[in-house]
Amino acid sequence: MLGFGVMRLPRLEEDRVRIDEVEATRMLRHAIDHGVNFLDLGYLYDSGQREQVSRLIGQILQNGYRQKIKIAASLPVSLINSTDDVESYLNQQLDWLQIDKLDFFLLAELNRQNWPDLPSEEIFKHTEAAIAEGRLDWLGFSFHDDYQTLRSVLEAYDNWSLCRFQYSFMDVDHHPGVGGIKYAYDKGLAVVITEPLKGGRLTRKFPESVKKIWAESTPKRSPAEWGLCWVWNHPEIATAVSDMSSLAQVKENVALADKAQASSLTVPEELVINRVRDTYREMKPIPCTACRGCMPCPKDIDVPRIFELYNDAVIYNDIETVRSVFRNEKHRIDTCDACGDCIKSCGFKLPVIDWLKKARTLLAGDE
Repeated sequence: MLGFGVMRLPRLEEDRVRIDEVEATRMLRHAIDHGVNFLDLGYLYDSGQREQVSRLIGQILQNGYRQKIKIAASLPVSLINSTDDVESYLNQQLDWLQIDKLDFFLLAELNRQNWPDLPSEEIFKHTEAAIAEGRLDWLGFSFHDDYQTLRSVLEAYDNWSLCRFQYSFMDVDHHPGVGGIKYAYDKGLAVVITEPLKGGRLTRKFPESVKKIWAESTPKRSPAEWGLCWVWNHPEIATAVSDMSSLAQVKENVALADKAQASSLTVPEELVINRVRDTYREMKPIPCTACRGCMPCPKDIDVPRIFELYNDAVIYNDIETVRSVFRNEKHRIDTCDACGDCIKSCGFKLPVIDWLKKARTLLAGDE
């Protein structure tokens, strides 16, 4: 039910770059000792951070802990030009983790733009060879796009074992949505969810209107419990990965997972979540539905994703986190030449260029 994510491991107070290895060790081993059996490495774009985290995880999993947990490593498909890139990454992860085999290797961030150009057949053959050699057990992917593209990905390969989506009660209609989750489940894949609390944004800095709903709701639960219970209520979801930053969070989430049951929320409880969702949605500044009709952009600007980040920064009052994501994903709004193609193709005729200028000011700190 609960997976362990490493994207927010605690840092040392005197050095905010270096991980607090003592606390991280306590956290992961406590989680494993209490039944957590899935570890998601995600993908840290900073290579130094990626190596630091992977080597630390390898140390923590000594003394029998490796045998108690499945490890998933991801490589964004934007970084894959050939099977050599896959081989290099796989060998690198095995070396840093000090293990002989990865349980899951995920082709990360698949969408309708990169999927057609991906050398998928070569990658499938290469990963199947790695499986035959005993260096890998299963192949999966992470996805953030529409239902039809998800269908094409799932139908292109018979041996997918796992798919990973970002999903929370705020993403019920967001690509690929509940329909995509059910489709992947029906195809026999294990469905793994990340960001069930949107990186903690659903548990802090509440607007007064949301705080009031939580305070009046019954039964009395913390916002974290409400959010996780909603995700675990889906019988199609195998694991919800939480990127935890303290031992207290690990203990709280483990305790919640012990009590969680699928299909257990009552209609009144669902209505509480619906009220909170509607309240957040009313604060959304850009009415973009992420239909991606404006894509592809001639300058390779991912307009829907940038608008999503802008909306998140405003809705959840968390500019710094969103700026960090914006930088890590290497968005370049400054390359926009105001050609206007996006406005012509937008079904809602949004003033896309004007919003991009606002997003650049907020997310990139440009004037």
